[in-house]
Order: sequence, then C-alpha cells, then structure tokens
Amino acid sequence: MAKETFETATSSSGSGSAVGVVEPTYDEKAEEAGSTWQRALDSFKRNPDFSITQRGAVAGNGQVYDLESAVQNTVQSPLARRLKGRHLQMIAIGGSIGTGLFVGSGKALQQGGPASLLIAFTLIGMMLYCTVHALGEMAVLLPVAGSFSAYSTRFLDPAWGFAMGWNYALQWLVVFPLEVVSAAITVDYWDSNISPAAWVGIFLTTIITINLFGVKGYGEAEFILSIIKVIAIVGFIILGITLDVGGGGNGEYIGGRYWQDPGAFNNGFKGLCSVLVTAAFAFAGTELVGLAAAETANPRKSLPTAVKQVFWRICLFYIVSLTLVGLLVPYTNRRLIGQSDSDAKASPFVIAINNAGIAGLDSVMNVVIMISVLSVGNSAVYGSTRTLAALAEQGQAPRFLAYIDRQGRPLISIGIASALGLLAFLAASPEEVDAFLWMQALSGLSSIFTWGSICLAHIRFRRAWRLQGYTLDQLAFRSQAGVLGSWFGFIFNCLVLVAQFWTGFAPVPPQYGPPIQGARDLTKSFFQGYLAVPMVLRIYILDDHPFGPAAYIFSLHRSPYRRRYFFLHQT
Repeated sequence: MAKETFETATSSSGSGSAVGVVEPTYDEKAEEAGSTWQRALDSFKRNPDFSITQRGAVAGNGQVYDLESAVQNTVQSPLARRLKGRHLQMIAIGGSIGTGLFVGSGKALQQGGPASLLIAFTLIGMMLYCTVHALGEMAVLLPVAGSFSAYSTRFLDPAWGFAMGWNYALQWLVVFPLEVVSAAITVDYWDSNISPAAWVGIFLTTIITINLFGVKGYGEAEFILSIIKVIAIVGFIILGITLDVGGGGNGEYIGGRYWQDPGAFNNGFKGLCSVLVTAAFAFAGTELVGLAAAETANPRKSLPTAVKQVFWRICLFYIVSLTLVGLLVPYTNRRLIGQSDSDAKASPFVIAINNAGIAGLDSVMNVVIMISVLSVGNSAVYGSTRTLAALAEQGQAPRFLAYIDRQGRPLISIGIASALGLLAFLAASPEEVDAFLWMQALSGLSSIFTWGSICLAHIRFRRAWRLQGYTLDQLAFRSQAGVLGSWFGFIFNCLVLVAQFWTGFAPVPPQYGPPIQGARDLTKSFFQGYLAVPMVLRIYILDDHPFGPAAYIFSLHRSPYRRRYFFLHQT
C-alpha cells in the first residue's frame, strides 16, 4: 500500500514569496509474496500506516478536542487515491442526476407551472455554481477526507462540523434504501408480476458489490452510468425540440401553447417557493465531486476541470431539458400526480414521449430512470461511508468506523450502510408509504445545510487566508464567483429554509384529491418537509466539546489556518 507524505515548499517570485504545495508522493512497497487467495484476505486487514487519533488528542472524559490533530488525521487518511480525471469529470457532470430531475420535476411542474419550474431551477443552479466553485477552491488546496464537514470543523466550529458530518452521513444512509426502492418501483412500469422484494435484493447486491471493489469500482461505475444519463438527456433535448416545432407523428406545432393555456404559473408565489425545495432535491449530490477529491490521484489537476463542468451540467441538463418539459407537458396533466416520488409513469419526460406516440421510446427512458436511480444509490453508499470514516478520524464518531483496509476501503462503514440498505425490503410491507415518507423527511433539507455550510466556510477561509498574510494569487484554484458568490449562496440557502417553513405549515393545495386541512394533517405535512432542521440543530447542541457551541465562529485570528500547522511537515 502506498504511503502518502505531504510536504510544503516556499518559493520566491518577482512579486514576493509564495507558498506552494508539493504534490503527494507515493512510495510503492514491493508486493507481498503469497497466493492470490492469501493476498485477497490480507487486503481486508487494517492499513498498517495509519492510526486514527494521536495519543492524548482526545481525553478519556471527552472534554478535550484537539483540532490540530483532527486536521492532521483527515489529511493523512489512508483512503486510496485511485480516481482519475475522467472519473471526477463524469461524477461532476452526471453523478447525481436521478429521480429529482426525471420524476420530481413532474411534481414541481404541477405545483408551480412551467415558469416557476424554470425560475426555481435557474436560481438553485446559480447558487450551486457559486457553492461548487467555493468547494473546489478549498478542496484543491486541501483534498482531505470528509471534505466539507472537515472544512466546517476547521473554519467554523468543531460542533458545527460534527453536526454537518452526521447530517450528511445520515442523509445518504437514508437515501440509499429509498433509491433502491425507487429502482424497484420503476420496474412496475412494465406491469411486472415479480415481487418488489426480489428486485430490491438484486439492486442491493449490485450496489454493495460495486462499493466492495473500492473507489476504483465506484469511479468506473459512475463513469459508465453517467455517460448513459448524459446521452439520454442530450437525446431527449434533440427529440423535444423536434416535437415542439411540429416534427412529431401528427405534425402538430406546439411552441409556447402551454405557457398561455393553462398558463405559465400555478399557485402564484407559493407555488414558486414549493418548487425551490424540489429543485434543491434534484441538485443534491453535486457536492460529491469535493468529497471525491480525497481519493483522486492528482486533485490539483483534475478537480478544477471537474468543477468547471458543473456550469454545463446546470445549463444543459437541467435548464434546457426542463424548458422543453414545460413546453411539451401542461401542468394540468393528471399523470403528473404519481403514486410516489419515484413513479416513472409520472415523469414529464416519459409523458412527453407518450404524448408524441413514439412506441417503445418510453420504455427506453424508463430504463434510463432506473439506471439513474441505481447511480444515486451507488453515490449514497460512497458519500455516507467516506463521511463516517472522516468523522471517526476527527474523533467525532466511534473509532471503529475509521477502519480502512489495505485497499483503502472503509469496510465497517460500508457494512453499516449495507445493513441500513436492508430497510429497502419495507417495499414489500403494507407500511411502506408511511415508513419512507418519514425517512425522506430526514434527508429532505440536508443538502441545504451542507451547501450553506460550504459557502460560509469559504467566506471564513478567505478571511483567514488574508489575515495570515497570503494573497489570492497563491491559491492553486480560485473560485470564479469569489466571496460575493459565497455570500449569495449562503443567503439563498437561508431563504430556501424560510420558503420551506412557509410551504410546510401552509402547503400548496393539491390540484386533485382532498385538501390538506386539520391540525393533524398540517402537522404531519410540516414535519415531513421540515424534520431535518430540528434534527440538525439537535445534533449541533448535543455535541459536547470544550469550546462550547459557536466558540470559534467569530475568532478569525484563532483560525486553524495558521502557518505553523496549516500545512503538514514531514517528521
């Protein structure tokens, strides 16, 4: 197993001194002798070059939290750097495209109309552009395990980093069984007589097996699945333009007809606010490119390129495709009201193809939706296990979760994620709907907290960078949106939380079916949409460390961004 060492280098230029970071070097060890079977068994043993926490870093009574040691542990994580540039680029472009775009956009279209759909996804896309660039700037300089949760610990407050780490881990731990069930539901599009539990078992086995191949297996799977999703969306865009201008089977010109009748907006401003939350869910997972930086062979070269791809993903795959969806499907179409958020029959992409009368193509799109769901499930295992391992490395989770074998796999974390994936077998239970509605409530707003924390950490990072005497020219990669973009992202995420609070206690009335009324129904609706907020705040308050909540938040001069240990020196 390669042992990674970090060095720092100081170089002089015409404008003064500059701080450079020498790329990691890897000292390859001779492969141990033995049979193939023996080497395979040995690969599951703990990596011998790593200890989770330095002795004395965390006192036995839990009242001492050594922030510097936590920082060192995330940098020295034995996760294998095996992701290549092509893996990172495809993760950035299409890694998290799933039911949020293909199916959830139908619910958003029905609630807000085509104009609200376009405005909401554009606003969330602008915010994500600023957020991912801010994350990229920090991740290129600090490609550490845990990424954004580690940045919250380092630049904001260890208690908030603790809350953000567990928030993100729980989000993906819950999403994993949800996505597996979603994949099983897509099979019902063909009126299959096979039990959903059988499909759940097949999909669970597939995803777990991929992750047992390590980060290389995850990267190759996402590379292939993302290519399929990209080809499908580009194909739909070409088809959508053709259908809209009258190239369909009946030769009928559609144009902007549905923007006039039934109209561009539905449910007014409240409809727009409700679509914001759906749009945020559709973009969830965009930040995985920052988490993957810790396992990338050359993050300083690959990560900037991948971050820049996010702009094209937002514009092409979301804005253009959803513009065509709003032109081809009226928001009054009853098929937009599916049985669940994963019902492929409620996908506006499938509905548009069905309306065109193109035989067989709707089944092709349903296969793409199933592939997308499995891709997100694969990302859920990756995101949750790496976050759990990083939390353990920082002393913010049980130490056994940081068990990383000689192939760079966090085995115990993968085992826990796989065990929770068994909740997907609730698909065969009569309590399926209620169980998964509450599981979805736990993860509903988690991404909003993650994105807001990234933006705030970037603001603090820039401030601390300047106070310590560095200049922006010394950054290996600079966010195009800058600090102003991070302020926009942070404020906008706060506004989304406000919008969700409003639509939670005063929900948009359903177009079809009984209205939501009465204290019981309203309370249930509110907590199903807002449960993540009290959960995050509870985790934050529960974190008992010697600093106390928010002790570091206003102390920039005490920032962990100090010359004496910001970079790790060889010993």
